[in-house]
Amino acid sequence: MEKQQHIFIVGNSLILDALAENLRCEGQFALTHIALPKDVKELESMKPDAILFDLETPYMEILFSLSESCSKLLLVGVSPDTNVVKVWVGRQLQELSMQGLVAVIVDQLNIS
Repeated sequence: MEKQQHIFIVGNSLILDALAENLRCEGQFALTHIALPKDVKELESMKPDAILFDLETPYMEILFSLSESCSKLLLVGVSPDTNVVKVWVGRQLQELSMQGLVAVIVDQLNIS
């Protein structure tokens, strides 16, 4: 059996709940609703693979500071009011050639 990716849901909007239910039905994700901890170390110790959150969540800086220490963490912000989804990947790359940059973009966009 394949390892499930652990996704934390931060927020309680109807949109987040609907997205969480659809992701749960996919079968490859373990989802956990959490309250946003005040301490980044507490959140880091939970070892999420991804965090799905409401873009209007207060204290979002905790999520972004976590992406600094967890380079593979995927952050997905959803705005229930405007139907906007923003995605951040904390992976830091240095001294990237143009070919390397293209490879990263292709990889992130899943272009064949």
